[in-house]
Amino acid sequence: MISLDNFYALIIGISNYQLIPKLPLTVCRDAQDIYNLLINPLACGYSTDNVQFLLNEQATLSAFSQSLLDLAQRTTKNSTLLIYFSGYGVQLNKGSSNLNYLLPVDVELTSETTLVQTAISTHQFTEALQKISASKTVIIFDCYHSQDIKSDDLTFKMGLSEQYYNQLKQKQGRVIITSARRNEQSQILPDNSNSLFVKHLLNGLQGEAIATGGIIRILDLFNYVQSKVIGDNEKQRPIIKVEIEENFPLAKSPQKQESKPLSLELPMDEFRYDVFISYRHQLPDKTWVRKTLLPWLEERGFRVCIDYKDFRLGQHLIKEMERAVEQSRYTLSILSPAYLESNFTDLENVLAEHLGLETSQRRLLAIIRTECTPRLGMRSRLMLDMTDDDDFEMNMERLAYELQQPASN
Repeated sequence: MISLDNFYALIIGISNYQLIPKLPLTVCRDAQDIYNLLINPLACGYSTDNVQFLLNEQATLSAFSQSLLDLAQRTTKNSTLLIYFSGYGVQLNKGSSNLNYLLPVDVELTSETTLVQTAISTHQFTEALQKISASKTVIIFDCYHSQDIKSDDLTFKMGLSEQYYNQLKQKQGRVIITSARRNEQSQILPDNSNSLFVKHLLNGLQGEAIATGGIIRILDLFNYVQSKVIGDNEKQRPIIKVEIEENFPLAKSPQKQESKPLSLELPMDEFRYDVFISYRHQLPDKTWVRKTLLPWLEERGFRVCIDYKDFRLGQHLIKEMERAVEQSRYTLSILSPAYLESNFTDLENVLAEHLGLETSQRRLLAIIRTECTPRLGMRSRLMLDMTDDDDFEMNMERLAYELQQPASN
Protein backbone atom coordinates (compact mmCIF):
# COMPACT_ATOMS: atom_id res chain seq x y z
CA MET A 1 0.00 0.00 0.00
CA ILE A 2 1.30 3.44 -0.93
CA SER A 3 2.28 5.81 1.90
CA LEU A 4 0.33 9.07 2.09
CA ASP A 5 2.77 10.82 4.42
CA ASN A 6 3.71 13.24 1.64
CA PHE A 7 0.14 14.02 0.55
CA TYR A 8 -1.21 17.50 1.37
CA ALA A 9 -4.54 19.29 0.95
CA LEU A 10 -6.09 22.73 1.31
CA ILE A 11 -9.90 22.72 1.55
CA ILE A 12 -11.79 26.03 1.40
CA GLY A 13 -15.56 26.51 1.64
CA ILE A 14 -17.26 29.91 1.86
CA SER A 15 -21.01 30.53 1.90
CA ASN A 16 -21.42 33.19 4.61
CA TYR A 17 -19.75 36.13 2.87
CA GLN A 18 -19.57 39.23 5.04
CA LEU A 19 -20.22 42.01 2.51
CA ILE A 20 -21.63 40.37 -0.64
CA PRO A 21 -24.57 38.00 -1.27
CA LYS A 22 -24.33 34.73 0.60
CA LEU A 23 -24.16 31.35 -1.12
CA PRO A 24 -26.18 28.22 -0.20
CA LEU A 25 -25.18 26.44 3.01
CA THR A 26 -24.47 23.38 0.86
CA VAL A 27 -21.20 25.06 -0.17
CA CYS A 28 -19.84 24.72 3.36
CA ARG A 29 -21.31 21.27 3.87
CA ASP A 30 -19.51 20.12 0.73
CA ALA A 31 -16.16 21.41 1.96
CA GLN A 32 -16.70 19.96 5.45
CA ASP A 33 -17.56 16.52 4.08
CA ILE A 34 -14.53 16.49 1.77
CA TYR A 35 -12.28 17.43 4.68
CA ASN A 36 -13.77 14.75 6.94
CA LEU A 37 -13.31 12.08 4.29
CA LEU A 38 -9.73 13.06 3.48
CA ILE A 39 -8.55 12.78 7.10
CA ASN A 40 -10.50 9.58 7.82
CA PRO A 41 -7.83 6.86 8.29
CA LEU A 42 -10.31 4.22 7.09
CA ALA A 43 -11.05 6.20 3.92
CA CYS A 44 -8.70 8.54 2.04
CA GLY A 45 -6.03 8.33 4.72
CA TYR A 46 -4.48 11.83 4.67
CA SER A 47 -2.62 12.90 7.81
CA THR A 48 -4.63 15.49 9.77
CA ASP A 49 -1.45 17.56 10.09
CA ASN A 50 -1.19 17.76 6.30
CA VAL A 51 -4.72 19.03 5.60
CA GLN A 52 -5.60 22.71 6.06
CA PHE A 53 -9.28 23.58 6.33
CA LEU A 54 -10.71 27.10 6.00
CA LEU A 55 -14.48 27.42 6.48
CA ASN A 56 -16.48 30.66 6.26
CA GLU A 57 -15.04 33.23 8.69
CA GLN A 58 -11.72 31.36 8.74
CA ALA A 59 -11.28 31.87 4.98
CA THR A 60 -10.06 35.45 5.07
CA LEU A 61 -7.67 36.95 2.54
CA SER A 62 -4.88 36.73 5.11
CA ALA A 63 -5.60 33.08 6.02
CA PHE A 64 -5.94 32.03 2.37
CA SER A 65 -2.61 33.63 1.48
CA GLN A 66 -0.89 32.18 4.55
CA SER A 67 -2.15 28.67 3.75
CA LEU A 68 -0.59 28.84 0.29
CA LEU A 69 2.65 30.07 1.83
CA ASP A 70 2.61 27.21 4.35
CA LEU A 71 2.23 24.70 1.52
CA ALA A 72 5.23 26.22 -0.25
CA GLN A 73 7.28 25.72 2.92
CA ARG A 74 6.11 22.17 3.70
CA THR A 75 5.79 20.37 0.38
CA THR A 76 8.63 18.82 -1.57
CA LYS A 77 9.10 17.73 -5.17
CA ASN A 78 7.76 14.29 -4.25
CA SER A 79 4.57 15.66 -2.69
CA THR A 80 1.02 15.34 -3.97
CA LEU A 81 -1.26 18.32 -3.35
CA LEU A 82 -5.06 18.67 -3.53
CA ILE A 83 -6.66 22.13 -3.42
CA TYR A 84 -10.45 22.43 -3.30
CA PHE A 85 -12.09 25.86 -3.45
CA SER A 86 -15.86 26.31 -3.15
CA GLY A 87 -17.08 29.89 -3.15
CA TYR A 88 -17.12 32.86 -5.48
CA GLY A 89 -14.73 32.72 -8.40
CA VAL A 90 -15.49 35.64 -10.72
CA GLN A 91 -14.46 37.49 -13.85
CA LEU A 92 -14.37 41.27 -14.17
CA ASN A 93 -14.43 42.53 -17.75
CA LYS A 94 -12.48 45.75 -18.10
CA GLY A 95 -12.15 46.99 -21.66
CA SER A 96 -10.34 44.28 -23.61
CA SER A 97 -9.04 42.68 -20.40
CA ASN A 98 -10.64 39.81 -18.55
CA LEU A 99 -9.61 39.77 -14.88
CA ASN A 100 -10.23 36.70 -12.70
CA TYR A 101 -10.50 36.61 -8.90
CA LEU A 102 -11.09 34.16 -6.07
CA LEU A 103 -13.12 35.87 -3.37
CA PRO A 104 -12.29 35.29 0.33
CA VAL A 105 -14.98 35.74 2.97
CA ASP A 106 -13.96 39.35 3.75
CA VAL A 107 -13.81 40.61 0.17
CA GLU A 108 -15.13 44.12 -0.59
CA LEU A 109 -16.64 44.96 -3.97
CA THR A 110 -17.45 48.65 -3.47
CA SER A 111 -14.91 49.62 -6.13
CA GLU A 112 -12.24 48.12 -8.32
CA THR A 113 -9.67 49.39 -5.84
CA THR A 114 -11.21 47.51 -2.90
CA LEU A 115 -11.57 44.42 -5.09
CA VAL A 116 -7.87 44.41 -5.90
CA GLN A 117 -7.00 44.97 -2.23
CA THR A 118 -9.27 42.29 -0.74
CA ALA A 119 -9.52 39.50 -3.36
CA ILE A 120 -6.96 37.03 -4.65
CA SER A 121 -6.33 37.61 -8.33
CA THR A 122 -5.62 34.57 -10.41
CA HIS A 123 -2.21 36.09 -11.13
CA GLN A 124 -1.48 36.06 -7.39
CA PHE A 125 -2.86 32.54 -7.07
CA THR A 126 -0.70 31.31 -9.95
CA GLU A 127 2.39 32.94 -8.44
CA ALA A 128 1.69 31.25 -5.09
CA LEU A 129 1.33 27.87 -6.81
CA GLN A 130 4.66 28.33 -8.58
CA LYS A 131 6.35 28.50 -5.18
CA ILE A 132 4.89 25.13 -4.16
CA SER A 133 7.26 22.25 -4.94
CA ALA A 134 4.70 19.43 -5.23
CA SER A 135 5.18 17.66 -8.58
CA LYS A 136 1.57 16.41 -8.60
CA THR A 137 -1.12 19.02 -7.99
CA VAL A 138 -4.91 18.75 -8.32
CA ILE A 139 -6.96 21.96 -8.12
CA ILE A 140 -10.75 21.70 -7.99
CA PHE A 141 -12.76 24.87 -8.59
CA ASP A 142 -16.39 24.66 -7.45
CA CYS A 143 -17.30 28.25 -8.34
CA TYR A 144 -20.64 28.00 -10.10
CA HIS A 145 -23.18 28.39 -7.28
CA SER A 146 -25.16 31.46 -8.37
CA GLN A 147 -25.87 33.90 -11.14
CA ASP A 148 -23.62 36.84 -11.99
CA ILE A 149 -23.33 39.45 -9.23
CA LYS A 150 -23.31 43.25 -9.35
CA SER A 151 -21.82 45.81 -7.00
CA ASP A 152 -22.27 49.51 -7.72
CA ASP A 153 -20.75 50.06 -11.18
CA LEU A 154 -19.06 46.65 -11.36
CA THR A 155 -20.55 43.53 -12.89
CA PHE A 156 -18.95 40.15 -12.31
CA LYS A 157 -19.45 37.00 -14.31
CA MET A 158 -19.66 33.82 -12.28
CA GLY A 159 -16.78 31.35 -12.64
CA LEU A 160 -13.24 31.75 -13.91
CA SER A 161 -12.38 32.04 -17.58
CA GLU A 162 -11.48 29.15 -19.84
CA GLN A 163 -8.29 31.00 -20.74
CA TYR A 164 -7.20 31.02 -17.11
CA TYR A 165 -7.83 27.30 -16.67
CA ASN A 166 -5.70 26.63 -19.74
CA GLN A 167 -2.92 28.86 -18.42
CA LEU A 168 -3.03 27.28 -14.97
CA LYS A 169 -2.55 23.74 -16.25
CA GLN A 170 0.61 24.68 -18.13
CA LYS A 171 2.89 22.91 -15.70
CA GLN A 172 3.84 19.26 -15.72
CA GLY A 173 1.96 17.24 -13.13
CA ARG A 174 -0.96 19.64 -12.79
CA VAL A 175 -4.67 18.75 -13.03
CA ILE A 176 -7.43 21.39 -13.10
CA ILE A 177 -11.03 20.30 -12.50
CA THR A 178 -14.13 22.49 -12.57
CA SER A 179 -17.52 21.39 -11.26
CA ALA A 180 -19.29 22.73 -14.35
CA ARG A 181 -18.75 24.56 -17.59
CA ARG A 182 -18.68 28.35 -17.78
CA ASN A 183 -22.36 28.76 -18.72
CA GLU A 184 -23.66 26.20 -16.21
CA GLN A 185 -24.46 26.12 -12.50
CA SER A 186 -23.40 23.62 -9.86
CA GLN A 187 -26.68 21.81 -9.25
CA ILE A 188 -28.18 20.81 -5.90
CA LEU A 189 -30.82 18.15 -6.42
CA PRO A 190 -33.87 17.91 -4.10
CA ASP A 191 -33.35 15.93 -0.88
CA ASN A 192 -29.54 15.89 -1.33
CA SER A 193 -27.29 17.20 1.42
CA ASN A 194 -24.43 17.86 -1.02
CA SER A 195 -24.20 19.50 -4.41
CA LEU A 196 -24.44 17.10 -7.34
CA PHE A 197 -20.72 17.36 -8.15
CA VAL A 198 -19.53 16.84 -4.57
CA LYS A 199 -22.04 14.05 -3.97
CA HIS A 200 -20.37 11.98 -6.67
CA LEU A 201 -16.88 13.18 -5.72
CA LEU A 202 -17.47 11.85 -2.20
CA ASN A 203 -18.93 8.59 -3.54
CA GLY A 204 -15.92 8.13 -5.79
CA LEU A 205 -13.51 8.72 -2.91
CA GLN A 206 -15.50 6.26 -0.76
CA GLY A 207 -14.82 3.41 -3.17
CA GLU A 208 -17.30 3.78 -6.01
CA ALA A 209 -14.60 4.91 -8.46
CA ILE A 210 -12.25 2.25 -9.76
CA ALA A 211 -9.40 1.78 -7.29
CA THR A 212 -6.88 -0.81 -8.42
CA GLY A 213 -4.53 -1.92 -5.69
CA GLY A 214 -6.61 -0.07 -3.09
CA ILE A 215 -5.57 3.31 -4.56
CA ILE A 216 -7.79 5.92 -6.21
CA ARG A 217 -6.06 7.61 -9.14
CA ILE A 218 -6.96 11.05 -10.38
CA LEU A 219 -8.20 10.22 -13.89
CA ASP A 220 -10.23 7.25 -12.67
CA LEU A 221 -11.86 9.49 -10.07
CA PHE A 222 -12.69 12.22 -12.58
CA ASN A 223 -14.07 9.75 -15.14
CA TYR A 224 -16.39 8.38 -12.47
CA VAL A 225 -17.53 11.81 -11.24
CA GLN A 226 -18.10 13.26 -14.70
CA SER A 227 -20.14 10.29 -15.94
CA LYS A 228 -22.31 10.26 -12.80
CA VAL A 229 -22.94 14.03 -12.79
CA ILE A 230 -23.93 14.08 -16.47
CA GLY A 231 -26.06 10.97 -15.94
CA ASP A 232 -28.02 12.74 -13.19
CA ASN A 233 -28.27 16.14 -14.88
CA GLU A 234 -27.24 16.84 -18.46
CA LYS A 235 -27.15 20.58 -17.69
CA GLN A 236 -23.94 20.18 -15.70
CA ARG A 237 -20.71 18.83 -17.16
CA PRO A 238 -17.53 18.80 -15.05
CA ILE A 239 -14.39 19.70 -17.01
CA ILE A 240 -10.77 18.58 -16.64
CA LYS A 241 -7.55 20.20 -17.90
CA VAL A 242 -4.39 18.13 -17.50
CA GLU A 243 -0.65 18.23 -18.10
CA ILE A 244 0.43 14.88 -16.72
CA GLU A 245 2.38 11.80 -17.83
CA GLU A 246 0.76 9.33 -15.45
CA ASN A 247 -2.57 8.63 -13.79
CA PHE A 248 -1.15 9.34 -10.35
CA PRO A 249 -2.59 8.27 -6.96
CA LEU A 250 -4.74 10.79 -5.09
CA ALA A 251 -6.08 8.83 -2.09
CA LYS A 252 -6.57 5.43 -0.52
CA SER A 253 -9.79 3.58 -1.23
CA PRO A 254 -11.78 2.11 1.68
CA GLN A 255 -12.65 -0.89 -0.48
CA LYS A 256 -10.31 -3.62 -1.63
CA GLN A 257 -11.53 -3.75 -5.17
CA GLU A 258 -8.77 -6.08 -6.32
CA SER A 259 -10.61 -8.94 -4.60
CA LYS A 260 -14.02 -7.87 -5.91
CA PRO A 261 -15.16 -9.76 -9.01
CA LEU A 262 -15.90 -7.60 -12.01
CA SER A 263 -19.60 -6.98 -12.51
CA LEU A 264 -20.41 -5.88 -16.04
CA GLU A 265 -22.87 -3.02 -16.46
CA LEU A 266 -22.70 -2.39 -20.19
CA PRO A 267 -24.51 0.57 -21.78
CA MET A 268 -27.81 -0.08 -23.52
CA ASP A 269 -26.88 0.90 -27.05
CA GLU A 270 -26.95 -0.42 -30.60
CA PHE A 271 -23.39 -1.76 -30.79
CA ARG A 272 -22.90 -5.42 -31.66
CA TYR A 273 -19.48 -5.53 -29.99
CA ASP A 274 -18.06 -3.83 -26.92
CA VAL A 275 -14.57 -3.59 -28.42
CA PHE A 276 -12.72 -4.24 -31.66
CA ILE A 277 -9.04 -5.10 -31.11
CA SER A 278 -6.66 -3.54 -33.65
CA TYR A 279 -3.21 -5.15 -33.46
CA ARG A 280 -0.20 -6.19 -35.57
CA HIS A 281 -0.27 -9.79 -36.77
CA GLN A 282 3.29 -10.67 -35.87
CA LEU A 283 5.12 -11.86 -32.77
CA PRO A 284 5.10 -10.93 -29.97
CA ASP A 285 2.00 -8.71 -30.44
CA LYS A 286 -0.09 -11.48 -31.98
CA THR A 287 0.58 -13.95 -29.16
CA TRP A 288 -0.09 -11.43 -26.38
CA VAL A 289 -3.39 -10.30 -27.92
CA ARG A 290 -4.73 -13.78 -28.69
CA LYS A 291 -3.43 -15.68 -25.65
CA THR A 292 -3.58 -13.03 -22.92
CA LEU A 293 -5.74 -9.97 -23.72
CA LEU A 294 -8.59 -11.67 -25.59
CA PRO A 295 -9.20 -14.50 -23.05
CA TRP A 296 -9.23 -12.02 -20.15
CA LEU A 297 -11.89 -9.87 -21.83
CA GLU A 298 -14.06 -12.77 -23.01
CA GLU A 299 -13.96 -14.53 -19.63
CA ARG A 300 -15.49 -11.41 -18.10
CA GLY A 301 -18.33 -11.21 -20.57
CA PHE A 302 -17.13 -8.55 -23.03
CA ARG A 303 -18.22 -8.97 -26.64
CA VAL A 304 -14.94 -8.75 -28.53
CA CYS A 305 -14.50 -8.34 -32.28
CA ILE A 306 -11.18 -9.71 -33.52
CA ASP A 307 -10.16 -10.38 -37.08
CA TYR A 308 -9.37 -14.10 -37.08
CA LYS A 309 -12.71 -14.96 -35.46
CA ASP A 310 -15.13 -12.31 -36.71
CA PHE A 311 -14.00 -11.15 -40.16
CA ARG A 312 -16.11 -12.88 -42.81
CA LEU A 313 -14.38 -15.07 -45.36
CA GLY A 314 -14.48 -13.83 -48.93
CA GLN A 315 -15.13 -10.20 -47.96
CA HIS A 316 -12.83 -7.29 -48.79
CA LEU A 317 -10.47 -6.71 -45.86
CA ILE A 318 -10.99 -2.93 -45.72
CA LYS A 319 -14.77 -3.36 -45.69
CA GLU A 320 -14.45 -5.77 -42.77
CA MET A 321 -12.28 -3.23 -40.94
CA GLU A 322 -14.96 -0.59 -41.49
CA ARG A 323 -17.68 -2.93 -40.25
CA ALA A 324 -15.69 -3.83 -37.13
CA VAL A 325 -15.11 -0.16 -36.26
CA GLU A 326 -18.73 0.87 -36.89
CA GLN A 327 -20.28 -2.04 -34.98
CA SER A 328 -17.97 -1.76 -31.93
CA ARG A 329 -18.43 0.75 -29.12
CA TYR A 330 -14.65 1.13 -28.95
CA THR A 331 -11.66 0.30 -31.13
CA LEU A 332 -8.71 -0.72 -28.98
CA SER A 333 -5.30 -0.15 -30.58
CA ILE A 334 -2.39 -2.23 -29.25
CA LEU A 335 0.55 0.07 -29.91
CA SER A 336 4.09 -1.12 -30.57
CA PRO A 337 6.84 -0.24 -33.08
CA ALA A 338 5.53 -3.00 -35.35
CA TYR A 339 1.96 -1.63 -35.11
CA LEU A 340 3.11 1.83 -36.19
CA GLU A 341 4.83 0.40 -39.26
CA SER A 342 1.62 -1.16 -40.62
CA ASN A 343 -0.64 0.77 -42.99
CA PHE A 344 -3.56 -1.52 -42.19
CA THR A 345 -3.49 -0.97 -38.42
CA ASP A 346 -3.06 2.76 -38.98
CA LEU A 347 -6.17 2.71 -41.16
CA GLU A 348 -8.18 1.01 -38.41
CA ASN A 349 -7.44 3.64 -35.78
CA VAL A 350 -7.88 6.49 -38.29
CA LEU A 351 -11.34 5.09 -39.11
CA ALA A 352 -12.20 5.00 -35.39
CA GLU A 353 -10.93 8.55 -34.87
CA HIS A 354 -12.88 9.87 -37.85
CA LEU A 355 -16.06 8.08 -36.77
CA GLY A 356 -15.67 9.60 -33.31
CA LEU A 357 -15.43 13.08 -34.81
CA GLU A 358 -18.50 12.50 -36.98
CA THR A 359 -20.61 11.28 -34.07
CA SER A 360 -19.05 13.47 -31.31
CA GLN A 361 -18.14 10.30 -29.43
CA ARG A 362 -15.01 8.80 -27.90
CA ARG A 363 -14.54 5.69 -30.06
CA LEU A 364 -10.78 5.03 -29.87
CA LEU A 365 -8.78 3.69 -26.91
CA ALA A 366 -5.10 2.79 -26.97
CA ILE A 367 -2.73 0.50 -25.08
CA ILE A 368 1.03 0.97 -25.25
CA ARG A 369 2.29 -2.61 -25.23
CA THR A 370 5.88 -1.87 -26.27
CA GLU A 371 7.63 1.49 -25.94
CA CYS A 372 7.00 3.53 -29.09
CA THR A 373 6.19 7.04 -30.28
CA PRO A 374 2.76 7.16 -31.93
CA ARG A 375 1.76 9.93 -34.32
CA LEU A 376 0.60 13.24 -32.85
CA GLY A 377 -3.10 12.42 -33.16
CA MET A 378 -2.60 9.39 -30.92
CA ARG A 379 -0.22 11.08 -28.48
CA SER A 380 -2.88 13.71 -27.73
CA ARG A 381 -4.96 10.96 -26.09
CA LEU A 382 -4.48 9.45 -22.65
CA MET A 383 -3.18 5.94 -23.30
CA LEU A 384 -2.91 2.90 -21.02
CA ASP A 385 0.71 1.90 -20.42
CA MET A 386 0.90 -1.91 -20.35
CA THR A 387 4.62 -2.30 -20.92
CA ASP A 388 5.07 -3.79 -17.43
CA ASP A 389 3.46 -7.23 -17.02
CA ASP A 390 3.60 -6.90 -13.23
CA ASP A 391 0.80 -4.30 -13.51
CA PHE A 392 -1.36 -6.41 -15.85
CA GLU A 393 -4.33 -7.02 -13.53
CA MET A 394 -4.42 -3.43 -12.31
CA ASN A 395 -4.36 -2.09 -15.87
CA MET A 396 -6.96 -4.56 -17.10
CA GLU A 397 -9.36 -3.41 -14.39
CA ARG A 398 -8.92 0.15 -15.65
CA LEU A 399 -9.52 -0.98 -19.22
CA ALA A 400 -12.60 -2.95 -18.22
CA TYR A 401 -14.03 0.10 -16.47
CA GLU A 402 -13.55 2.27 -19.58
CA LEU A 403 -15.10 -0.34 -21.88
CA GLN A 404 -18.27 -0.20 -19.80
CA GLN A 405 -18.69 3.56 -20.30
CA PRO A 406 -20.97 4.98 -23.03
CA ALA A 407 -19.18 6.12 -26.19
CA SER A 408 -19.49 9.82 -25.36
CA ASN A 409 -16.90 12.59 -25.13
